[in-house]
Amino acid sequence: MNGLPPMENCSPKPLTDGDPPMGLPKKTLWPLEPHTRGKHLVLKSYLDAWLPIMGTRNARILVIDGFAGPGEYEGGEWGSPLIALNALKNHIAQSKLKAEVLFHFIEKDADRAAHLQSLISAQKELPKKCKINIVNAAFDDTLTSVLDAVEEQKKCLAPAFVMIDPFGVSDTPMEVVRRVLRNSHCEVYVSFMYEYINRFKSTDEFSQHLDRLFGTDKWRNGMNIEDTEARKDFYFGLYKGQLRAAGGKHVVHFELYEGNRLIYAIFFGTQHPLGADRMKQAIWKVAPFGDFAFRGTHSNQLTLGIAAPDFGPLRAALRGEFNKQGWVTIEEVSEFVASDRTDFHTGQLRKGALIPMEESGEIEVKESTRKRKKSFPGGTLLRFLKW
Repeated sequence: MNGLPPMENCSPKPLTDGDPPMGLPKKTLWPLEPHTRGKHLVLKSYLDAWLPIMGTRNARILVIDGFAGPGEYEGGEWGSPLIALNALKNHIAQSKLKAEVLFHFIEKDADRAAHLQSLISAQKELPKKCKINIVNAAFDDTLTSVLDAVEEQKKCLAPAFVMIDPFGVSDTPMEVVRRVLRNSHCEVYVSFMYEYINRFKSTDEFSQHLDRLFGTDKWRNGMNIEDTEARKDFYFGLYKGQLRAAGGKHVVHFELYEGNRLIYAIFFGTQHPLGADRMKQAIWKVAPFGDFAFRGTHSNQLTLGIAAPDFGPLRAALRGEFNKQGWVTIEEVSEFVASDRTDFHTGQLRKGALIPMEESGEIEVKESTRKRKKSFPGGTLLRFLKW
């Protein structure tokens, strides 16, 4: 078996008195929050890159939306399921994709799942190799059952992009994320709702949910950190470290702000530097939007997407990594930039860093490895000089 086993709709898991207050919308549809647009823009941009990469190399790929919602908002704006579907439907390279693309939309509220089903049923001209399954159940229960079935057959999950965008934290345990990332071509895109953690961290009944969210009780070490920025950095650093321990060799982390107010953070976990690079490209592409801006996390207060971005932090990162290594290949430099160790992507490397550094004498290039100045083809050797 090379993918998800058949999944049947089941009744949603009811909320209990022990569930924490989450601020969940009570209606089937609710207004689109302006900041939500950022997550959707990044999702669309990343799927535009992910679909041709994975869809031309595999027989089957999966898009799993763990908190799918009703599929639209009160004003008729698309939710993440329709954004994902139409990313495939309207993709310029759709005809070249050989993979069967399976969409699994998981939503535990019955009315919202039914509304989503009606929207999906109205979709026309979907690709022939596209299959859609709407699951009326909780994310953690559903993925646990799926992964149990896959592991019992000693198989691997097909390449998957798993979107985890909850209102709170109770249904997003690290153990489930770990089991997803154990599969080599599976990635997770997590909206980390720090507001809930900061607000309810001292509530007794909430502690069990945070234990599961982080996969450890070490989050308690942050409860008494008085400085708000230091406390935020502690929790984000802990979650990032747990994603790494869970199998995310590259964990891309960006934060969305409205002015100076933190709205949410995005964590993306993958085993491959190409995935990290494409996710960073997606975030840079859509930021800023409206009154909101993404900020990098390696470079203090680096705002992404502005008209004249500051590439000083990129050049500093390159010097710090390579100025003691002697001659290195352009491939080594590119992989470093692509990885989660910088906030930048490889599309910015040449003009943002290498050309200015060559002009200022910060790097030396072995001319026998290239044909012309200011070019850095495969196999180029360069040396970062002490500065």
